Amino acid sequence: MTAPPASAARSGIVTGIEARPGRRVSGRLAVPGDKSISHRSILLSALASGESEVRGFLASEDCLATLEAMRALGVRIERPEPGRVRVHGGGLHGLKAGAQPLDMGNAGTAMRLFTGLLAAQSFDSTLIGDESLMQRPMERVAQPLREMGAEVRTRDGKPPIEIGGGRRLHGIEYRMPVASAQVKSAVLLAGLYAEGPTTVRSPAASRDHSERMLSSAGVRLETQGLSTTLYPPARLESQSLEVPGDFSSAAFFIVAGLLAAAPEGLLLENVGVNPTRTGLLDILRSMGGRIEIENARSSGSEPVADLRVYRSALQGIDVPPAAVPLAIDEFPVLFIAAACARGQTCVTGAEELRVKESDRIAAMASGFLAMGVEHEATPDGMRIEGTPDGAAFRGGEIDSRGDHRIAMAFSIASLRAARPIAVRNTANVATSFPGFVALARAAGLDLAESSSPAA
Repeated sequence: MTAPPASAARSGIVTGIEARPGRRVSGRLAVPGDKSISHRSILLSALASGESEVRGFLASEDCLATLEAMRALGVRIERPEPGRVRVHGGGLHGLKAGAQPLDMGNAGTAMRLFTGLLAAQSFDSTLIGDESLMQRPMERVAQPLREMGAEVRTRDGKPPIEIGGGRRLHGIEYRMPVASAQVKSAVLLAGLYAEGPTTVRSPAASRDHSERMLSSAGVRLETQGLSTTLYPPARLESQSLEVPGDFSSAAFFIVAGLLAAAPEGLLLENVGVNPTRTGLLDILRSMGGRIEIENARSSGSEPVADLRVYRSALQGIDVPPAAVPLAIDEFPVLFIAAACARGQTCVTGAEELRVKESDRIAAMASGFLAMGVEHEATPDGMRIEGTPDGAAFRGGEIDSRGDHRIAMAFSIASLRAARPIAVRNTANVATSFPGFVALARAAGLDLAESSSPAA
């Protein structure tokens, strides 16, 4: 983790999670700040005129990669206390050339958003990442930016991304072939600098954090259905931003609660419930999950609520394809819930899972094979035959393939396991959820970290 327990830090790098069978979770939990919003808060605050403050910032490795990249581009950023960031924005044209390639680590969101932003700057830039990120597809971002007049080069469609500076961009009307908040956000960021308006049309709903934050900064946007048009502003206003709890992080505990909550339920506090993020709630409720929304309110431009989750008898369903883009990051833990449901759950239209931090369909299928879960992987999803009573997972060893969401999903599976589950290759859990094991233990899961010797 970013700040693992002292014992783990002394012994080396956290590389595994030992998950022993557990049967009950309870209490009140607060998950870390939203990763998607934390990325965007730093980017847009750096482009604003004046000082912005971000509270609830997620100090994960992914978000810190965004923060350090902005510092490398000449932006002064202070962190006066945990979760609080002060950004001294230099305006739309205040960025300076980095002295070396910008390292995005494992952060696909950061790489795609920075590609859109840097395509409009006066200087050249190069974006790189870790071994996993260097294998992820980037042409989906590069192609619309080239249509705007940008010079963006990839290597066989993958990083490094080389961006030529000094190009004049023009607004376009871009129809995305696949719903993607990252692509949409990259095009809108480039559109801040373009001549004329930029319109992005999506085939389905996707996250709208960028649009909400841009509007709060004074940018004129018009949204009609699945179409968003941005009009280039003269400036971005500085803001005071509150980052709510990350729904994708809460998802692991939502499923934990459905599988094993004490009678009073498991309460998750201050969770972002932006409707473009909460497709998992609709899916789980349609499976019979009892999840109650309490204390609904607003935090800046984002809706927030507390979620109370009760142990529920789940029923397998055919997941509606329209729900897939609104729950794409939560499918690993949804597959765990499906393995504990009565009957079959079928997911289609989720081919995007093949190009995440890992091939998540293949990674979950491999884990299910090791755990004795009856399933069939398909090119765009999976069919899962659930075990509603007793142990749905026989236990054993899982290779998370360096994917944080695979690692955390199989940790939650321990609530319905016959024997311990040893999850390997988990160092990247810190990319999105520092402190996951400690919080899970506080809820009642029996988890422990293992480590390799420090180099």
